[in-house]
Amino acid sequence: MKIVILDRATLGPSVVLRAPAFEHELVSHDVTGPAQVRDRIIDADVVITNKVRLDADAIRGAKNLKLVAVAATGTDNVDLAECAKREIFVSNIRNYAINTVPEHTFALIFALRRSILAYANSVSAGRWQESGQFCYFDYPIRDLAGSTLGIIGDGVLGRAVADIGRALGMKVLFSAFKGSSGMGSLYTPFDDVLAESDIITLHCPLNKATRNMIGAHEFAKMLRKPLIINTARGGLVEEQALANALRAGAIAGAGFDVCTLEPPDANHPFMELSKLPNFLLTPHVAWASEEAMQGLADQLIDNIESFAASSPRNVVSAG
Repeated sequence: MKIVILDRATLGPSVVLRAPAFEHELVSHDVTGPAQVRDRIIDADVVITNKVRLDADAIRGAKNLKLVAVAATGTDNVDLAECAKREIFVSNIRNYAINTVPEHTFALIFALRRSILAYANSVSAGRWQESGQFCYFDYPIRDLAGSTLGIIGDGVLGRAVADIGRALGMKVLFSAFKGSSGMGSLYTPFDDVLAESDIITLHCPLNKATRNMIGAHEFAKMLRKPLIINTARGGLVEEQALANALRAGAIAGAGFDVCTLEPPDANHPFMELSKLPNFLLTPHVAWASEEAMQGLADQLIDNIESFAASSPRNVVSAG
């Protein structure tokens, strides 16, 4: 069985990727560009990809392909319809980020709610000495206790974020699907979450229903001028609309770990926003604690070994 890894460098240098416990040939590429995908997987039985896109053309060219093992939870980089047509299994990684993503989410929330970076940068620039007293109040500081946390996405990550929020004394609202007339008493209508939340955090997949789910129309409904946190996927929030809302004061700030284009180019709206004290951009690393990455790598090989043993697990598409 030939296994091809397309983007080994995305798993980090400290991660140990154990060899599958069956006879195989392993070909590992640190980085694969779009033009290289088809040739690199053309004779592969198993393809491992984290973020490299597998389109229909590349999949059709891989005549031996039996399994696409995605080294992530999201599978929006794989043409699932083409895999189903070709009876190719697709597996993903589940529940590995249950600590790292919620912790990163709250790192962004704390940093913004208390203006941590703004104060640290101003101290470095000499502002403390200029103030002439033991403290100064150039940037807002707000408690989390007593505030309202709106969560869009009620999977394991959204629920872990909710647990932390409640422990901090926050009121937690889980959003119903956008446009839904009702999802039971455990969910709050989407528009009400927008209107009532002090912080809105996203933990949902990117698909047709969620792409650009928050844009100018939604920002106008945010009566409490909340923080917007996105550690899920780029494309859930319309990025230019976010930039406009932040500059207009319609929201208090934003912390993003993801963009539609990664890395963003120099003209991306977020690159200019990154100079502002109430905007934080991190390079898609919310998932990337050492513990989480090693757990991901172990689960990835478990998925491949289970498939080879005719007992596939974590199946997203089974053809």
